[in-house]
Amino acid sequence: MSELTWSEIPTLRRPLLLVALEGVYDAAEVATSSVRWIRDRNNAETVAEIDPERFYNFTEARPFIRLGDDGKRVIDWPNATVDVVKTEDSRDLVVMTGVEPHLRWSTFADHVVEIARRSGCEMVVTVGSMVAMVPHSRTFPVKGSTENPELVKRLGLNSPTYEGPTSLAGVLNERLERSGLPVISLRVEVPHYVPSAPNPKAMRLLLRRLQLTTGVTVNYEELDSDVDEWEQRVTEAVDSDEDSHDYVQRLESQYDNEQESLTTGEDLAAELEAFLQNQEIVVATDEMVFEDSPSVDPPDDSAGIDDGAEVEAETKDEPIAEDPAPSDPVVDDQND
Repeated sequence: MSELTWSEIPTLRRPLLLVALEGVYDAAEVATSSVRWIRDRNNAETVAEIDPERFYNFTEARPFIRLGDDGKRVIDWPNATVDVVKTEDSRDLVVMTGVEPHLRWSTFADHVVEIARRSGCEMVVTVGSMVAMVPHSRTFPVKGSTENPELVKRLGLNSPTYEGPTSLAGVLNERLERSGLPVISLRVEVPHYVPSAPNPKAMRLLLRRLQLTTGVTVNYEELDSDVDEWEQRVTEAVDSDEDSHDYVQRLESQYDNEQESLTTGEDLAAELEAFLQNQEIVVATDEMVFEDSPSVDPPDDSAGIDDGAEVEAETKDEPIAEDPAPSDPVVDDQND
């Protein structure tokens, strides 16, 4: 029996694969909550699941037992599922959510590549969240990186330069790029002194950046009232303690001195669309060349791939403003 099981995949329009997994890059559960926000507000349909038996240590991610509607006990196992989301925009989404595996990362990454290929995805976007020295009263930076040189140029992102022990995110990015699938990583920062879920402000900023980058409407504005309530509660808690108040003021001063606008966010979706259109032309041209010239071997896609590992502690890059409005989120390009 295959570890990756499929049901029928509906016809999709130029889909993108979104990946968010509970684990080291899901601070305050912002990444997984953001992807589930998209999934749960659309008519999502589950099309694939990865059998958890050989990927998880169940003493670390324990199954959850509950009573079903019929009163019988049901066990929910930690796993990863794949849903398709039909949108009203020019492209649909394939969303993968679940728990980051503890074991067999290489095999798990191969399954992610198969999911992207079989569902016809043009590219992959991995989303995450991480604690950082950012004040709750300011816009949280969204870090972005990619291995693809053209996307680096078009979207103003950075290419990973980190070398050393890596995470599952690094393995996924390397495997996707080696397979010829362009991949972008987006991660939002959350205040280290407010690490618990929920964090609607970080969700809103991550969803907004995702919409600006991909052009897919995700209705992040629906979180506005939740953001206002969350920020007010945190401000009241901080102001009630003099040391906390002084500390946050220092963070705010440092943050304000470091921010610098480099490019606007409205250009990103158009640049991404132009990149993907160009990819289609290149692929079509290559297929014609190989068909007409059987003796010519295709290029080796596996050459020259660096590891897209965790990078936020390793490099410091200039931030990129999302749009001209001062209240809007800032995007700071960082490696994976």
